[in-house]
Amino acid sequence: MKIFEKAPAKINLSLDVLHKRSDGYHEVEMVMTMVDLADRIEMQELSRDTIIISSQAGYIPLDEKNLAFQAARLIKDRYDVKQGVYIHLDKQIPVAAGLAGGSSDAAATLRGLNRLWNLNIPMEELQVLGAELGSDVPFCVTGGTAVARGRGEKLEPIVSPPQCWVVLAKPPINVSTSEIYGKLNAREIKHHPSTEGVLNAIREKRFDQLCGSLGNVLEEVTLDLYPEVRHLKECMQRLGADGVLMSGSGPTVFGLVSKEAKVPRIYNGLRGFCKDVYAVRMLT
Repeated sequence: MKIFEKAPAKINLSLDVLHKRSDGYHEVEMVMTMVDLADRIEMQELSRDTIIISSQAGYIPLDEKNLAFQAARLIKDRYDVKQGVYIHLDKQIPVAAGLAGGSSDAAATLRGLNRLWNLNIPMEELQVLGAELGSDVPFCVTGGTAVARGRGEKLEPIVSPPQCWVVLAKPPINVSTSEIYGKLNAREIKHHPSTEGVLNAIREKRFDQLCGSLGNVLEEVTLDLYPEVRHLKECMQRLGADGVLMSGSGPTVFGLVSKEAKVPRIYNGLRGFCKDVYAVRMLT
């Protein structure tokens, strides 16, 4: 028996850091949604008690460093599953890009193995499991659009943003999330994004207001460390995207575009110096 799961990418419409916590993590407040760029996960039961991972991508680990591997091991250990599984990751989401590709793979693995092994684990329990693997995994378990607080594990589902095109562009660099958070001084953040402004725009389906409310405090750090991300953001604005923001800790920058006719110009303009460019829709 084979099980297939889609693992969509996420973008941050806002990302605020409130303070550094006593446990070393940062207290965050984020509005996240998913876009139609996805990895495809295939899972097949094995008779022997082992986890095997493969992928067509030559740049990801296929052992315990892989989040999907960790998800499979966690669910096997926690629910005493003695069967093995073969997992194939068809990677489409760029790695280390601020799009939660690895987290979404882990979440899809949890959902898929819950079905494959008939474990009947409630979605809320899968989210709690996901929090052990990474801060973005609980959101990726259910997807949709949500406000995330705490480390990212406290989720409040909300309605979808106004439908639009999303142009994603990743420069040819990888950015470490822990490095960016490590260089962020929460006390010295000059401009906090308006989470409430983003939420109001979503509730009222005001695309213009949404574009004007986008914000990400991690941009201050990443744009200083990696000038190519700043250049990419400026290019996307110049090419006519309605709202432009870096997703997560970067380096991917996304542009929200209301008119389909503008999308080819932005896409082609970015393809001139950036290999990883995608024009997709928000998932609603």
